[in-house]
Amino acid sequence: MKRYHPLNSEEEKVIRQKGTESPGSGKFNRHALPGIFVCRQCDAPLYLSKDKFASECGWPSFDDELPGVVERREDVDGERTEIVCRRCNGHLGHVFEGEALTKKNVRHCVNSISLDFVPALTEDGYERAIFSGGCFWGVEALLKGIPGVVRTRVGYIGGHVVKPSYQEVCTGSTGHAEALEIVFDPEKVSYEELAKVFFEIHDPTQRGGQGPDVGSQYRSAVFYLTEAQKEMAQKLIGILRKRDFNVVTEVVPATVFYPAEESHQDYYAKKGKQPYCHKRIARF
Repeated sequence: MKRYHPLNSEEEKVIRQKGTESPGSGKFNRHALPGIFVCRQCDAPLYLSKDKFASECGWPSFDDELPGVVERREDVDGERTEIVCRRCNGHLGHVFEGEALTKKNVRHCVNSISLDFVPALTEDGYERAIFSGGCFWGVEALLKGIPGVVRTRVGYIGGHVVKPSYQEVCTGSTGHAEALEIVFDPEKVSYEELAKVFFEIHDPTQRGGQGPDVGSQYRSAVFYLTEAQKEMAQKLIGILRKRDFNVVTEVVPATVFYPAEESHQDYYAKKGKQPYCHKRIARF
């Protein structure tokens, strides 16, 4: 199953017809917020904001990409190297080497119009965290009450179909995981504290599901929004493995988080019930 975002005429010209936006005109040219840049057409995560730098060339510049997501091709002009999204073949821009602009000596020159941005921070200044550990009803019920958590939403992330429905995700064919988005105040609770609770409310050693819920949509995963979140998740997994837990939790870059239908939000509170497939077990 594949489904991409519809494109307007300007996006079509750049992404599918390999055009170029005017220098200095793109919304991400001087963008400097923390988060992840994704493909405008298919949502594939492409670049971390930490790898963006000011090249003053007129287009967003990156000196590294996320592993395996950007494909290099000889441009039709026979002189430059084109870069495209590996998932959907959408045109991104061109890559140049040997300019000595950064230590990595590489510049991905990308059209803003080929990108969307997944922020690590909310507009009101809080941090976002996204976890997947089985049925999202139970994950939300056990994490939302932690002091410092501002709000939560359940939804879908990590798939290859844009705007999936619950019914589609349940088939396992979209690649999405049922997940929880947490908005938290880092002055009151740290990402480390939240991640520790996450690893204690589900079984991070179970592959292909969680408890009675079987399927890739119920996989254990941390969707990181910054390098610091990635490193913390990996650190905690390392601690658990030293304690003989065979952790299989994926640590992968976040992409677009699609909120689930309203009937799934705050499910157990609405029903007046307690989770039956999640409980907290001390591991740290």
